[in-house]
Amino acid sequence: MQSDQYLSWLALGLTPGLGPRMAGKLLRDLGSPEAIFNASLTSLEAKRLPAAVAQAIHTRQSLSAAAKELAQVQALGCHLVTWDEPHYPQRLREIYDPPPLLYVRGNVELLNRHSISVVGSRRPTPYGNQMAQRLAKDLANCGLVIASGLARGIDSSAHKGALSSDTGASIGVLGCGIDVVYPKENKKIFEEMTQRGAIITEFPMGTFPASQNFPIRNRIIAGMALGVLVIEGAQYSGSLITARLAMEFGREVYGVPGNATQPSSFGPNQLIKQGAKLVTSWEDVIEELPTPVRSQLLPVEAVNSEERAKLLHESLAPAERTLYDLLTEDESRHIDDMVELSGLTSSEVLAALFDLELKGVVRQLPGKQFLKVLL
Repeated sequence: MQSDQYLSWLALGLTPGLGPRMAGKLLRDLGSPEAIFNASLTSLEAKRLPAAVAQAIHTRQSLSAAAKELAQVQALGCHLVTWDEPHYPQRLREIYDPPPLLYVRGNVELLNRHSISVVGSRRPTPYGNQMAQRLAKDLANCGLVIASGLARGIDSSAHKGALSSDTGASIGVLGCGIDVVYPKENKKIFEEMTQRGAIITEFPMGTFPASQNFPIRNRIIAGMALGVLVIEGAQYSGSLITARLAMEFGREVYGVPGNATQPSSFGPNQLIKQGAKLVTSWEDVIEELPTPVRSQLLPVEAVNSEERAKLLHESLAPAERTLYDLLTEDESRHIDDMVELSGLTSSEVLAALFDLELKGVVRQLPGKQFLKVLL
């Protein structure tokens, strides 16, 4: 990294009151950050900048802060990518207010790979988590990069699903500084993604994850991908904001249908009613992509979900099959109910459930509740 190459870009981002949209307009009009900082106060005011912003640019007060910022970036081993560089996500460059500068940790080569963004509730149902993991893994197996916001809930499940694929990769888009792990419980995913994926943000180092940052962040999630897949989200959720941005940007919008009685199903169900593609498997996503993109994806060597379910069912012992058939993917069942409904003894039920857990087809939740795992 050449220090002088990025100092003025960093200074632009650190100028008080100068957001990405205003900075982008200046860059288009004047050509470079250096030209912006060399412009006269009169010419800056002629661009209809607020007086305080024009004065801050003219006095170059953010250049010293940019030097400190660059030192921190280098110490962290972080990359900087400006919108005129080849590593910058080209689809993101097409939106009306792309961030002029991105901070990147991890593999910058991923930024221009074909990607699908997966978004949803921070408080998902078990069904939502399972769908996010399964679809992300299947799409990653096809060669798509899975992008999301590294938040709790659906975002985390999508990242985990992508990383569980042997060849999968994932991009996390932050609403805070590149050096801030948020939420704290995602530290392990955060570290894994710096090794097998990438983490990006437009916010300067140390930026706190304030609530107003996340809608700003969502335009990157929508803008850099081929499409946005919504898995659970309430009526006024951030995932619906991301979906609306995707529509504005001309991206595909997908929705996983949910239980109509659950508030978290409102978002995807509403999007589907408005014309979003209904998704129950990875094939539903792939078939909507442009033919040139589909031809570049990896062939998936896998049987479909119905065939997998049939093969699994045939492989189960009688007691296992009885219990497996009592369970569903979207509603857990207590062990006492299974003893009563199965006609098996409690010891037989415990033994069979243990074997089903080992096979990875049943999951135990707190309170001796059990749930079928989506195949």
